[in-house]
Amino acid sequence: MPTQMLSRAEIVRRWGPLLPGFEPAPPGHPIAGGMPAGAVTDDTEQAVLLARLLVKGRGIIEPFELAAALTEWERAMAERGSLDLLGPSTKRAVAAILAGVPPEEAGAAGTTNGAAMRIAPVGIAAGVIDPGTRRDPAAPPDPAAPSDAAAPPANASLSALVDHVVQASSVTHNTGIALAGAAAVAAAVSAGVSGATVAEATALGIQAARLAAGRGHWVAGADVAARIEWAAGLVAGRAQAGSQARSQAAGEAEAAGLIYTLVGTSLATQESVPTAFAVLAAVPADPWRACRMAASLGGDCDTIAAMTGAIAGACHGASAFPPEAIAAIDAQGLGLAALAGELLALRDRHRNEAR
Repeated sequence: MPTQMLSRAEIVRRWGPLLPGFEPAPPGHPIAGGMPAGAVTDDTEQAVLLARLLVKGRGIIEPFELAAALTEWERAMAERGSLDLLGPSTKRAVAAILAGVPPEEAGAAGTTNGAAMRIAPVGIAAGVIDPGTRRDPAAPPDPAAPSDAAAPPANASLSALVDHVVQASSVTHNTGIALAGAAAVAAAVSAGVSGATVAEATALGIQAARLAAGRGHWVAGADVAARIEWAAGLVAGRAQAGSQARSQAAGEAEAAGLIYTLVGTSLATQESVPTAFAVLAAVPADPWRACRMAASLGGDCDTIAAMTGAIAGACHGASAFPPEAIAAIDAQGLGLAALAGELLALRDRHRNEAR
């Protein structure tokens, strides 16, 4: 992505306060130099890698297989001359696994956002029961079930989703902070697939982050759930608020400035994950505009935009994005539509097995 690891000021100087769409990376970019408009980064590639492992394992991911797949991915990326390689937590954990460290210990220091950036496939494959209806809104009614049958409690379903997140993440990010960030994204994506609004998906993401914070190894750091709630409240409605003379663009620029300055755009899970939810709170109705705002923030904004787009896309659907944007991604040859279909088939299978 042309804006990743640049400052907000540099992005505004080059492209204005909001990226107009996919842009090629400028010459001399420290990571993305030479990448054409619409090229995907490590976030998307690792999400696809995780999705394929989920499908292959029928929802189960083996730690050694994930470590080997990530190692092979980095080798292939390096051979292509890419500098967009494994992040610090993943690289350290993969090396430990390959050196014989037990999987439950390899990710004991992983606190950065690598788990959250690639977790969306788990949210697609694992359904959660809506807290209001106590059933997955995406599930068809069960004609065999009696009308007064008791539904399983919503928190049990959410806890099961967190289990899936931990299984897919702990080999590289086995800390409460990283797992909380990944669980928030996965739960929000799952809720969106089930028909939730952005606000409803955010609320479920906060619940999931609270559950996951107690998993894995404890490390010092701000509470992810609390920061998501605070960050979303900081900018909610700000882009649309104000007098008639105040333009939407001005409101969005103010929201982006607050997010960049106060919430943060570093690789730290407790910054980048709340920032993704803050962008969604600022621009809840337009997923493409939300993605462009996230990509315009600076810092680790390719990861922030990936998480923002995953949640917004789950809530609004692919039809809410411009056809030319979808065509640009389809041109990358990743087969995302077919892969999403396979993940949804896993979701259906898990739901049927739970009956």
